[in-house]
Amino acid sequence: MPSEIMMPRLGWDMERGVLGQWLKQDGEHVEAGEMLFTVESDKATQEVEALDSGTLYIPPDSPPPGSDIAVGTL
Repeated sequence: MPSEIMMPRLGWDMERGVLGQWLKQDGEHVEAGEMLFTVESDKATQEVEALDSGTLYIPPDSPPPGSDIAVGTL
């Protein structure tokens, strides 16, 4: 069953974040706990870990790195 990846809230006042880069590639196997992508907020850049194991699928219409994304957005 697919798991959706959403922009996480990394601080109490965070409303948006910038997708920095994917640390895993489309089609690559990912284990829960592995670092998946980076998020740049107004305060810091943080790595975000995978919550589930499986194969990463990044849809063609997903936001590219550098996109400003609202917290909770897929």
